Amino acid sequence: MAVLRRFARPLLATTFVGGGFATLRESAAAAPVGPSIPHDRSDPHDRNDPQGAPAPDDGLSPADRLRRIAQDPRQVALVTGSVRLGAGVLLALGRFPRVSAAALAATLVPRVLTEQPYWRLEDPRERARERARFYQDVSLLGGLLLAAADTHGKPSLAYRTRHAASDAGDSLHHAVESVTDGVKDLADEVKEFAVDVRDRLPGA
Repeated sequence: MAVLRRFARPLLATTFVGGGFATLRESAAAAPVGPSIPHDRSDPHDRNDPQGAPAPDDGLSPADRLRRIAQDPRQVALVTGSVRLGAGVLLALGRFPRVSAAALAATLVPRVLTEQPYWRLEDPRERARERARFYQDVSLLGGLLLAAADTHGKPSLAYRTRHAASDAGDSLHHAVESVTDGVKDLADEVKEFAVDVRDRLPGA
């Protein structure tokens, strides 16, 4: 199984590494180049640059920053491409395979849920193309979920937790039984000693 994983993981990661690299390259090519246009920032209420992009605001909370990124298609593409490239490389190398597979699966879920229903398309060719794409995404998602759940033949964390809890319960039960038996033995010895002392007393 170790040899199979060594070959299967790079095969599963190939489409994400290639797709993530292509996304980053296209985003870099689409970025504006050339000298910047002078911009008067003397007005504190003007928070946009000449090209209409919002200026960075250090006063934003992390939630607001994430919300702003989610509303920018280019930023979403950059984040998705970066995650796919990085997690794909890690999965191909067998480094943190479960975490990287889960990260790749997380990038697929929104696309699977938001894809246009192919059965509503009129054009047969377009419908067939979208159907194949949907099936491909669902298949990749299933493969990634399997990779994320792969424990290399070792017991899962939940099983080990339950087993450890069971062992701890058994140990505690045995300890309680040992203490109880010890207390009973001590009580019997004290009782015997008391009887012996009573018998030795004068007039007993």
